[in-house]
Order: sequence, then structure tokens, then C-alpha cells
Amino acid sequence: GTGILSSQPEENPHWWNANMVFIPYCSSDVWSGASSKSEKNEYAFMGALIIQEVIKELVEKGLSTAKVLLLAGSSAGGTGVLLNVDRVAEQLEEMGYQGIQVRGLADSGWFLDNKQYRRTDCIDTITCAPTEAIRRGIRYWNGIVPERCKLQFKEGEEWNCFFGYKIYPTLRCPVFVVQWLFDEAQLTVDNVHLTGQPVQEGQWLYIQNLGRELRNTLKDVTASFAPACLSHEIITRNHWTDIQVKGTSLPRALHCWDRSLHESNKNGKAPLKGCPIHLIDSCPWPHCNPSCPTIRDQFTGQEMNVIQFLMHMGFDVQKMAQQQGLEPSKLLGMLSSGN
Repeated sequence: GTGILSSQPEENPHWWNANMVFIPYCSSDVWSGASSKSEKNEYAFMGALIIQEVIKELVEKGLSTAKVLLLAGSSAGGTGVLLNVDRVAEQLEEMGYQGIQVRGLADSGWFLDNKQYRRTDCIDTITCAPTEAIRRGIRYWNGIVPERCKLQFKEGEEWNCFFGYKIYPTLRCPVFVVQWLFDEAQLTVDNVHLTGQPVQEGQWLYIQNLGRELRNTLKDVTASFAPACLSHEIITRNHWTDIQVKGTSLPRALHCWDRSLHESNKNGKAPLKGCPIHLIDSCPWPHCNPSCPTIRDQFTGQEMNVIQFLMHMGFDVQKMAQQQGLEPSKLLGMLSSGN
């Protein structure tokens, strides 16, 4: 595999020699379903049960002697980590394996139940607002959410637990959250489509506001990595070592997190010096971080630099420079150096 699934130390410095198990996403239920096929139900949605079965099987294959189990996932799999990490820990405890520390790594699964840029009726999965999609889905899949989160909400409101900022405070296991501040999947469900046309001012303000809202929800997340880029998913990409927030790469931040968990198990010490685990970009625009993945024009396939991208998005350099009280050339210099 690539990224965190790679067995090459250069590409995966911290976990290249770990035992890895990849579970393909074939249940279409954000890893929450517990509904089998029946006369009434043409489809089975069994994501939550699949994870349980995999854990049972792995215990017989050597998991029983593990010190740490890291449940990791991207996109729907990232949300699946938030929904299942405590249940996996409870399952292992019930099986008598209290010694295994269970942790989560949620990549690009921290969605917001925000207002769409353009509201649309829920006629298909693409146009359906995130909350409405989950509301309908959870009934259809017979979705399971963790007990501690469920108790925070009224009956019938369990859909709230699919949103990271609502479930995170209820979790017992440590979880590291990786989230692009301008996630393409989030923008798609919010009906912001960044195709050939320059972005209108309303969309531009909406995108900036999305970054702010996301940044706010991550304030109290102990371990997080949130670059100001327009992208989706990162941990299984081979460029995952290149992206940096405040000079720290994601593999380095995960290494620091791992160390901090070992240390705190020993003696509850303060965070390690020079080894940050709460890394969130503060610059306000998509791709204002110079280490963001390369952007390609969706039509020509050509690579764009940050300034070309912002122009393509309808970014008005003159106007922005005026607002910031800068010379346009100074603003362009700052943008290309990522300050």
C-alpha cells in the first residue's frame, strides 16, 4: 500500500513494520449498519458487524498479543473510526484483552452539519444535505451509534453522532483527527462546485467561512492536523509526508502523538517539547499553505500554483490587498511563500 499502509520506512517512517489489515468499504453505511437482507430489505448494511467480525478473527491471528490497535480510516472510513473506536475497545475488553490500547485515526471524516451554499431537495445522494442524508440513511441501515453519544441526544436524533464535533467529546479512546480545512467532499455536499467558472463572491465568502467553522470545531481536539488546503483524504497517499502545518509533517505529528500516549501512560507528564500534536493552519484561504498538494485544472489537467489557483477561483488580488492594507505585489509575495 501507500502512505500509512506502506512498508517502506521512507514513506511510512513510524509504522512501516506494523501489522496492517485493510478492510474494504463495501457496506455503504458509514460503517454503522446492522441490517441484514430480508423479504422487506433487498440490501444488507452491516458495516458495524463487519468490524466486530474482523476483530474476532484477528484475535486468533495474533492480535491478542498486541500492545496497540490503531483503527484508521479515510472519508466515510474516518467517520467510521469515530463511530466504532470505543466499541472495538469494549469488544476487546469483553473478550478479556484489557491490555490492548485502542486508538483512532480519523482522516477526512470530520464533516459539518452546516447550511448548504445552495439548499436543494434531497432527490439523490449528491444533492442531499449532509444531515438529511444521514437521517434517512441511519433508519435504512439500522445504524448503530455509541451509547455514550446516543445518550446526549433525544430518541430519533442519533444522526448527530455522525458529526465529529458532536461525537468526539463523548469518546473514551484517544483519537487523532486529520482534516483538510477546505474538504472537497464537504464542499460537494454543500453544493459548492469548483469547475471551470470563476467562483462568485458569495461562494468565495462561503468557502472562507467553512474554513473558519471547521477550525473552530477542532479547537478542543487534543491531537489534530488540519492544513488549509482544498483536498480530500491523505493518510493513504504517498505524498502524505510532504504536507506540513507550522513546519511539522503528519507522520511526525502522529509519532509525537504516539510518544505522548506512551509517556502519559507512564507518568502523566506535560506534552513533549518540540513535538506538537495540535496543528491547525491559521491562514484563511484554500491553499494558502505552500505545502498543499498540487492543484490541477479540472479541464486541462495542468498543474497550477497558488496564485494561478486563486485567480482561477475569482480571487481579486487588488481588492484583497486593499482590505489587508497591503501593496498587491506584497500580497502576491506572501501568498507564494505561504505566509
